[in-house]
Amino acid sequence: MFGLGLPSVEPALWSLLFVMVRIGAAFIAAPVFGAMAVPLPVRIVLSAGVGVLVVNNLTVATPTTIASFTTFLAVAQEALVGLALGFVIQIAFAAPFIASEAISGSMGLGFATAVDPQNGASSPALGQFLSIVMTLLFLALDGHLILVDLLARSYEALPPGQAWLGADKLRGIAMFGTYAFGAGLLLALPVAFILLCLNLIVGMLSRSAPALNLFAVGLPASLITGIIAIAIAFPAMGDYMTVIVREALQAAQTLVLG
Repeated sequence: MFGLGLPSVEPALWSLLFVMVRIGAAFIAAPVFGAMAVPLPVRIVLSAGVGVLVVNNLTVATPTTIASFTTFLAVAQEALVGLALGFVIQIAFAAPFIASEAISGSMGLGFATAVDPQNGASSPALGQFLSIVMTLLFLALDGHLILVDLLARSYEALPPGQAWLGADKLRGIAMFGTYAFGAGLLLALPVAFILLCLNLIVGMLSRSAPALNLFAVGLPASLITGIIAIAIAFPAMGDYMTVIVREALQAAQTLVLG
């Protein structure tokens, strides 16, 4: 009586573990889920929770044997698809750091760095601020739910066994890296333009008054002007970061799922 349900436990557990490979790989590469502050057990539990939903609502063909070359190849395919989905979104999240480098270097905040809790590396303080704002926008736009939906729909677009990403898709993902630089420069454009005008004014002052101490005048002026420019341009920067989040989610669907 107590052993009637045991034969179905191992296949169900194997199906869940197989599904968790793609989901876990996406959570490792994606923003928010892949942050250093998110413990590994939390990622495993989230992957298992989403995996249970996928197994119960979709038909996923799992390999019949575990210790075989075909199974290892299928696991590699699943990991590749998950990493691609998360990596495309992560590329767009590099735009605030590129914008902060352009702004901080002009206003004299390039030396203000701290450890970023998202990736565990040192980054400009302004970049951390913009990254936190973009993360909040990502959550406010239900980006985490859209990512889970993309993972679920990926099993229909790229079923196991047919999940190899072709050369065109890999090239498209690589070329999407240029989007981070373009979006970062556009994000920094309002503030950087004002600071450029200020540097031109300070340069003309240095030519007309050579005895003027540029470090005593130019650095405080750049800092104050940069802070005021960021405060004025921040609504427009927030709107553009919203556009970046939406285009990143759209690119993840288009480039990976086709």
